[in-house]
Amino acid sequence: MLKQRVLTALAIGPISLVLLFTLGGGWFACFVGAIVVLSAWEWANLAGFGDNRERTLFALAICVVLSLAWSSGVVWQRWPLWLAFWGWLLCCYWVVRYPASESQWNGRAMRLAMGVGALVPCWIGLNQLRVEPLWLLYVLFVVWGADISAYFAGRAFGDRKLAPRVSPGKSWAGVYGGLAGTAVLAVLMALIEGLGFGEFIWLVIVTWIVTFASVLGDLCESMLKRHRGLKDSSQLLPGHGGILDRVDSLTAAVPIFALLAPWVGS
Repeated sequence: MLKQRVLTALAIGPISLVLLFTLGGGWFACFVGAIVVLSAWEWANLAGFGDNRERTLFALAICVVLSLAWSSGVVWQRWPLWLAFWGWLLCCYWVVRYPASESQWNGRAMRLAMGVGALVPCWIGLNQLRVEPLWLLYVLFVVWGADISAYFAGRAFGDRKLAPRVSPGKSWAGVYGGLAGTAVLAVLMALIEGLGFGEFIWLVIVTWIVTFASVLGDLCESMLKRHRGLKDSSQLLPGHGGILDRVDSLTAAVPIFALLAPWVGS
């Protein structure tokens, strides 16, 4: 399994990064849109639609939504990011209250709506951040850095569980480790950008909010998988599960960072 995970990561990771930062405009939108559409196909299963035809129909519906958002200019507007912000706050309540909150979201239509609210703003946020590639790279490093720091901190000090009913492997030590790791990234980014002290403090605050959001995105998918009795969102990535299993943190982190980042230098 480890060999399979490494080979898949080596095959997909570098290519994805190159495409993220060489494609622009409509080509970039299509590339990240393809990832979102495949994620939608997996999300439909989390929503309770196990039939491939139903899952494909939802994926095609998301494709249409992305096309309309691009052609109408909605992709450059900020209100979808605000909707995502409030939507993730609601998801936070559901995760904290799980399983008592299950009756509020366990309908298939509600879970599909959650998918739209998670995936479409993420795509919009990626397109908006692509205008400033350094900020796009930064949010990716924040999510990855938080995940890596949380893993090692959790392994070393993870006695107190974060959300044992949702994801037993996550701990508060992991959260603190993630915050420490991303604070270092904020320092480096501030030095690269030449930010003043006030801008640096705001960057740290935004970075920590995004770090919490990345954890929430992971927990939300874990909650839905637990409800469905699934280990992985799919088997599209050998050794890694599904695409959603790799981008779940980004679905929350990207739109929130895209919403808050413009204020860092204001």
